[in-house]
Amino acid sequence: MSKIEDIVDSLENKISKILHKLDVLKQTNTKLSNELAIQQQKNIQQQEDLSSWVEKYEALKMANSLLGSDENNRETKLKINTLIRDIDHCIAQLSE
Repeated sequence: MSKIEDIVDSLENKISKILHKLDVLKQTNTKLSNELAIQQQKNIQQQEDLSSWVEKYEALKMANSLLGSDENNRETKLKINTLIRDIDHCIAQLSE
């Protein structure tokens, strides 16, 4: 009978250790999930900031070229032509 008791005790110890590891892994998983959510939020914020800076940069390039800078003249002319076409299209739709 002693042998069976030893086996049962051994199994109980192993089960206890496995349950403890499971708890530790659950806690680690929760912690990592929280960190991931925080990093994803930071990533979204950085992407929004980047988009904002790109828009500001484009506006600054446009303003520079309108002030006489030769660097972005072509882009400015294309943008103005696009705006004129859009306005013409709107006028045409209003006339119908």
